[in-house]
Amino acid sequence: MVKPLPRLKLQGFNNLTKSLSFNIYDICYAISDEQRQRYIEYIDEAYNADRLTQILTDVAEIIGANILNVARQDYDPQGASVTILISEEPVIDRKDVGSEAISGAMREHAEDASVVAHLDKSHITVHTYPETHPQNGIATFRADIDVATCGVISPLKALNYLIESFESDIVVCDYRVRGFTRDVKGKKHYIDHKINSIQDFLSKPHRAHYEMIDVNVYQENLFHTKMHVKEFDLDTYLFEEKAKNLSFKERLRIEAQLKREIEELFHGRNLVD
Repeated sequence: MVKPLPRLKLQGFNNLTKSLSFNIYDICYAISDEQRQRYIEYIDEAYNADRLTQILTDVAEIIGANILNVARQDYDPQGASVTILISEEPVIDRKDVGSEAISGAMREHAEDASVVAHLDKSHITVHTYPETHPQNGIATFRADIDVATCGVISPLKALNYLIESFESDIVVCDYRVRGFTRDVKGKKHYIDHKINSIQDFLSKPHRAHYEMIDVNVYQENLFHTKMHVKEFDLDTYLFEEKAKNLSFKERLRIEAQLKREIEELFHGRNLVD
């Protein structure tokens, strides 16, 4: 794990914004229309708004953030979204302070905690996109995740947990530090920790499990890593089916389709026939 830079003595609040964004893909092959429908139902249940809320709540705990507000929604026919507003510092409830400390104006609006939430400019969001291809049996599940923090808390602490929480065949990950903060001498700092690559923050098992490439722009504090599972085992991609039950010709055809799908999603472009 990369060690942070020595703690800066700041003029005020740490104004650096650190954003970690994911596209996570799960890919499978469902032979029949009925299996494809059951796959969508399975994904929709496994990653409904309740489950996603629990995952993001765990993320907030891992990075040391305080939850201010939660909004969540399941969609028809499929998919879900969750947004959590977070802060670096705990929110002081009006029950925890004496009445003499609350002015008349504050007392009138004391129940409105969202005022504090928006000041912190930090959030965690996830949106899911299950879909199937009606012609060739390919089914994919995509989750888009954003963890944006303002201050000393870092979204990179939740990197490994998020990869483990989803069925991650492919992970496309972006990390960016934006803005600046000033130290007590007035000098501006555009990053407050060392980083050469997002890979620096991955666990050893994940580095061994995935093939990875980087596209980093160091002078802009932009870091981009793409990952896909190294080993291809057809059984792990078949939904409600086993490779041994398929003919040799079927296995070759399905493997070719799956590998093409993985390559196209990994590189973000269609392959030329």
